[in-house]
Amino acid sequence: MFKSFNVDNISLTKYLFFTGKGGVGKTSTACSTAVTLADKGKKIMLISTDPASNLQDVFNTELNNKGVTIKEVPNLVVANFEPEEAAAEYRESVIAPYRGKLPEVVLKNMEEQLSGSCTVEIAAFNEFSNFITDKKAAKEYDHIIFDTAPTGHTLRMLQLPAAWSNFISENTHGASCLGQLAGLEDKKEVYKNAVSTLADKEKTTLILVSRAEPSPLKEAERASKELQDIGVNNQILVINGVLKSYNDSLSNAIFKKQQNALKDIPKHLSGLDIFEIPLRPYNVTGLENVRAFLKDNNIKYNNEKLKTNNIPKLNDVIEDLYNNDKKVIFTMGKGGVGKTTIAAAIAIGLAKKGKKVHLTTTDPAGHLKFVLDEGYGITLSHIDEKKELEKYKEEVLSKVRDTMSEEDIAYIEEDLRSPCTQEIAVFRAFAQIVERSENEVVVIDTAPTGHTLLLLDSTQSYHKEIQRSQGDIPESVKKLLPKLRNERETEVIIVTLAETTPVYEAMRLQKDLNRAGIHSKWWVINSSFYASNTTNDILKVKASNEVQWINKVNEISKGNFAVIEWMPQEVKGERLSDLIN
Repeated sequence: MFKSFNVDNISLTKYLFFTGKGGVGKTSTACSTAVTLADKGKKIMLISTDPASNLQDVFNTELNNKGVTIKEVPNLVVANFEPEEAAAEYRESVIAPYRGKLPEVVLKNMEEQLSGSCTVEIAAFNEFSNFITDKKAAKEYDHIIFDTAPTGHTLRMLQLPAAWSNFISENTHGASCLGQLAGLEDKKEVYKNAVSTLADKEKTTLILVSRAEPSPLKEAERASKELQDIGVNNQILVINGVLKSYNDSLSNAIFKKQQNALKDIPKHLSGLDIFEIPLRPYNVTGLENVRAFLKDNNIKYNNEKLKTNNIPKLNDVIEDLYNNDKKVIFTMGKGGVGKTTIAAAIAIGLAKKGKKVHLTTTDPAGHLKFVLDEGYGITLSHIDEKKELEKYKEEVLSKVRDTMSEEDIAYIEEDLRSPCTQEIAVFRAFAQIVERSENEVVVIDTAPTGHTLLLLDSTQSYHKEIQRSQGDIPESVKKLLPKLRNERETEVIIVTLAETTPVYEAMRLQKDLNRAGIHSKWWVINSSFYASNTTNDILKVKASNEVQWINKVNEISKGNFAVIEWMPQEVKGERLSDLIN
């Protein structure tokens, strides 16, 4: 349908940024592009700023943030930044001057504000901006390739003049990632040059990586618009994982589903140059597979054996939730792993056992038509994320308009676009639903991260101490925080896929929850080829490659995990029962 992604077909600039949702294959695409160009005699530097990066596994080499030459690819130097470490150092550099001068509760609040994903991204940008503006590196390398581009939100933050004040020590609206840029005055010029290089189409190409599925395509559209808004217009789209060979019921269903998604590709993306990479049956680790990725299928089965004889089903998870009388159940995971579907299936499973269940979701209510059948004893509420975000933004801004300068208000407005702010806005709506549902089991699709919970918690203490009036925490949220930390009442189900990035990202989510004191026992591996008994050559090899990740989840969860096979049809309505039978 689209042109094949081949470095010979593309006009390549000095700087190449790969971006996309976790698990779409941006690291594989970036690595393969880097090796292909290096094999052609070009001098290449590849830099990863992804916290879930597995570059060391890909090249089977110990890496650092300065750059290591890959022995088997002499023209290639690879650097692997540790954004989490950089964020920790950065956080300490901002807070250190206030130690001993401000109350402990204020410092804790500052620390948590600087613990979110926005801060990690700023710290990563701080690291790689040096490479974008380094004249020596520009002279030395034909191409500098970045695995993971900064978001439009981060870049807009960097452009705001108010961002350079010591804003965090003076103001807070109490519930977002405010103040990530405090204390970076000396980097202002470097950042300015970095942002202008990104927007220069002669120097920079943004490569949006997606899959032939609605959720990653929507995410690619959002990233594309955000970055175009700040002048990064030189963009191409790469659709990874397109199935070409279909000869059994599963592969036929996947082919049909992908083609429908590509036919309905978001209008904004259809104007870009679009390329595709076929679905490869292997994990892109080791140079043989990196070199094959843009060329051939390189079919080889993974011989790792499953380390358990017992793989629980979703029904076992539901049974455990029922027997332990859990009151609040969250499904948690990155977008696209199927947490809405799992939440709905858990709700229906508990209702069939006689529980009165309320399911609340950010998914449009029309998607979950089964809940209209009152016979199940399920009630449903749908939270409109956009509406909740607008409501929260207006509440915060109305309290600061009279007391702040236009520059500071511009900074708060941008800060309110952060992922944490959206999470908090939605969480407040969830809290109200949980509060009014004391007598039923509440199943919640889309859980807040540990960072968000700690942010709300530290802000609550902060407000008690400082008596500010901005962004007050509602009573429903105050009551809910202790409830979430009570493992007799609350359970978080972590949803993932049996693939590298989704598992690493799920591990980070669990670590985040542990930090916030939230209990999580069960993991659910969704859409598994291993569980589907496919006879298609490509999918059979994919299934064999899932085994190492099923083993990993088995180890992390101490055997408390369920596997759900890849379903050809869209799972909604009566089909939800198929997940639990």
